[in-house]
Amino acid sequence: MGESQDAGETEALEELLGFIREARGFDFTGYKRSSLARRIRKRMSDVGIRTYRDYQDLLETNAEEFSALFNTILINVTSFFRDAEAWAFLQGEILPELLSGLTPDEEIRVWSAGCSSGEEAYSLAIMFAEALGLHECLRRVKIYATDMDEEALREARTGLYTPKSLEGLPSDLREAYFEQNGAQFSFRPDLRRRVIFGRHDITRDAPISRLDLLVCRNTLMYFNVEAQTQIIDRFHFALRPSGFLFLGKAEMLLNDAERFEVVNMRQRLFRRRAGEATPPYQPTPLKIRASSGVELNSFARSRQLRDLVLDSAPAPSIALDADGAVAVINSQARAQFGLTTSDIGRPFQDLEISYRPVELRSLIDQSTHERRALRVNRVERRVGEDVQFFDILIQPLAGPSGLHVATTIAFTDVTVVTQLKSELKTVREDLETAYEELQSTNEELETTNEELQSSIEELETTNEELQSTNEELETTNEELQSGNEELETMNEEMRIRTEELDEARGFLEAVLTSIAAGVVVLDGNLKVKSWNRGAVDLWGLRADEVLEQPFFELDFGLPTHKLLAVAQECLETRERSAPVTVEALSRIGRPIICDVFCSPFGGRDGGIVLMMEEGRSGSPG
Repeated sequence: MGESQDAGETEALEELLGFIREARGFDFTGYKRSSLARRIRKRMSDVGIRTYRDYQDLLETNAEEFSALFNTILINVTSFFRDAEAWAFLQGEILPELLSGLTPDEEIRVWSAGCSSGEEAYSLAIMFAEALGLHECLRRVKIYATDMDEEALREARTGLYTPKSLEGLPSDLREAYFEQNGAQFSFRPDLRRRVIFGRHDITRDAPISRLDLLVCRNTLMYFNVEAQTQIIDRFHFALRPSGFLFLGKAEMLLNDAERFEVVNMRQRLFRRRAGEATPPYQPTPLKIRASSGVELNSFARSRQLRDLVLDSAPAPSIALDADGAVAVINSQARAQFGLTTSDIGRPFQDLEISYRPVELRSLIDQSTHERRALRVNRVERRVGEDVQFFDILIQPLAGPSGLHVATTIAFTDVTVVTQLKSELKTVREDLETAYEELQSTNEELETTNEELQSSIEELETTNEELQSTNEELETTNEELQSGNEELETMNEEMRIRTEELDEARGFLEAVLTSIAAGVVVLDGNLKVKSWNRGAVDLWGLRADEVLEQPFFELDFGLPTHKLLAVAQECLETRERSAPVTVEALSRIGRPIICDVFCSPFGGRDGGIVLMMEEGRSGSPG
C-alpha cells in the first residue's frame, strides 16, 4: 500500500511539473526531485493544500499563485562578494592571469548565470573596476547576468539595495560604487550600463559565447546529474580556450578532467583546457560594394563575383540546375576530370563523371527527393597507374519559395589521407602481432587492473554519494538562511511594535499621574487595574498594595459599599453615571466630602473608571 501511494505521489508531481512547463515555460524536470518536492510542499502548506492535483487546480484558477510558487522554488539567497575567501582568490590570483592573456584593446566578456537579484553581477563589475580602473572597465568589460526568475531580474535591473544588503561591503567600496537614493542605495549608473540582465534557462537556452569568465555559484546543486552534465557541456562551449569557470562551494567537476583543469579545488575555480577548440561559428553573409565610381549592373556584378568565387574554389565542384543540366564547372573540376566549359549546358547524365568512378545519378535523385545532403567517402578513381580517392558531397539547394532549384557536387581529394591510413593499417597489423606476444603478460596485468578498478569505482560511488549529501545540506542551509532572514524581518517588526506600545503605555501613565484627582481603573470583575498618584495621595494606599485586588473589598477611608450599585449599573448600561457625593476619611483621617464619577471604558466586556476628588460644597448623597 505504501509503495502504491509513493508511486501515485511521484506521478502526480510529474504531472504538476509538466503542467507548469506547458503553462508558463518553466522547465523544472531537470531539478533534483527531493529538493523540488520539499519546496513545492512548503508552498502547498502555506495555502492549506494537501495533494499535488489539488494544487494544480489552484494554479489553473489563480494565475497569481505561479509567482508565489516560483519565489518558493527559486531560492534567491545571495549577497555582495558572498564567500569572501573565494572572491579574494578570484581577484588576487585569477584576475591578473586572465588580464595578462588579453591585449589592451580586447573586450572582456563575463557571464553571471543564476544572478538572482543582481548582487553577484554587480560584485563582478566592482572587481573589474578595481583591477582595471573605472575608465578602462567602462571601455572593455561586458557582463551578462541571467536568471529564470523574472521578479528577481526586475529587482536586479533597478540596482537599488537596502543599507542592510551593503553591510558586508567595505566602506570605501560603498562610497565609490553606491549613491544614496532615499532610504536605499543605487549602484552607480555608468558602471550599471556595462551589466546586461536577461531571462535565460541554462538547461534549454543557447549559451552566451566567447567568455573569459563564467560565474555560476550554488545553482548546479539544484539539478540532477543528467541536467548538470548538459549544463557543463553548454558552459564548455561558452568559454574561450583557457577561460575560467567559477562554481559554488557545494559544486565540483568530478569527471570532466579532459576538458577542464583544476585551478583551485577549495575555491571551486576551473579553467577550460587550451587545447580544446571552440566549434566554429556560422559566418554572416559578406556585403560587397563597388569600390569605383562606375555603377555596375547589380545582377551582372553578383553573377560575375559568384562565378569567380566558385571557379577559384580549391576543391573540384559541379553545379546542376533543376533539370539536371550542368550549370557550373569550376577550374579544379575541369582540370581533375577532363571537363571543359563546352560541357556546361549538357545533361549531367551524358558526362562520364556521372557514373565513374561512382554512380552519382541515383544519389542525386535521392538527395533531391529527401531534401538532404548525402556523402560518399573514399571513392576510388584510377587514372592510368595512379589511384585517387575522393569524398563526394551532394547538396540540394532550395530557393526562397522552398522549391528545389539546383544541386552542387563537391569532391574532396583524400588520396594522401587514405594512403596514410593504408600505411597505418600495415603498421597496425605489425603492432597487433607484437601485441599478441605480450598478451599473456597483459592478462595478468588486467586481472590486477580490474581489482584496482573495482576499488576505484567503489570509491567514486562513495564520493558521489558524499557530494550529493553535501549538495542537499547546502540546499537545506540556504533554505534555513532564507527562513532566518524572514524571522529577522518579523523580529524587527515586533521590536518596533513593542517600542510603540511602550511609548503609548508611558504616555498613558504620564497622563494618569498628572491628574490631581484620584483615578482608579477597574476591570469587568471590579478588580483594580490602575491606581494613579492622585489616589495614593487621597487614600494613602500604594498602587502595588491594591493592584489585582477586588476594589469593593478594600478597607480605606472611602465607603465603597455606597458606590457598588452605581458601578454595577455603569458596567451593565455602559453609560456614564451622575456624580455621587459621599462622606469619607482622607489618608490622614480628616473627614472630607468626596465626589465620585463613574465612566465605562473599552467594549462590551470592558471595565469602568472611577474618578474621585475632594468636594468643596454640598451634602453627601
